[in-house]
Amino acid sequence: MESLSLSPVGLFLQAGPVGKTVIILLGIASIWCWYQIFDGCIGLVRLGGSLRRARNNRGGGLLDGVVQAGVIAGRERFGDESTGDIRQRMIEAMNREARRVISNIEGGLPNLAVIASVAPFVGLFGTVWGIMASFTAIADANDTSLAVVAPGIAEALATTAFGLAAAIPASIAYSRLGSAFAAKAVDVSNYIEEEALALLRGTPPAEAG
Repeated sequence: MESLSLSPVGLFLQAGPVGKTVIILLGIASIWCWYQIFDGCIGLVRLGGSLRRARNNRGGGLLDGVVQAGVIAGRERFGDESTGDIRQRMIEAMNREARRVISNIEGGLPNLAVIASVAPFVGLFGTVWGIMASFTAIADANDTSLAVVAPGIAEALATTAFGLAAAIPASIAYSRLGSAFAAKAVDVSNYIEEEALALLRGTPPAEAG
């Protein structure tokens, strides 16, 4: 019996056309998954740095637009608004801008969720196809020896492994990055409360830079 390679490249070369297609799709999904992971991590670092700079009045970077939204809202007057009403309106305006900023940064998270949920089923399709190929080989050769069924079984298990290799990092990253962004959103919300009060007291907002 011809030996089967267990390396990713060897498994790909030994797979049939359907198996190769499945592996290629899962490979693309895995690359896209890691791109989204790195992009999300960079976004978290940028958001954290912007928040620290904003708290130190050195310009908030990503949060400059949030402060500006509060300034604009604070300049508006409607009827006999109390100071509390103005502050609440400023907070609402700043929160809307903050949600837009955070949404732009974490834009790849839904893609991770899709990869985590779909990749195993794509691998399962390859698994089923490989097992079908094994049964077809048995029927054609009228032989149930390991040499006949091994290629199809190897292809089946290979596609399963590639599916899990794409899905597991995506699932972990989706959970961890989602939690991290949620924690940062709370920090930004607390900063907005503080900044709105500072703006009402006449303290100038952080300068851009």
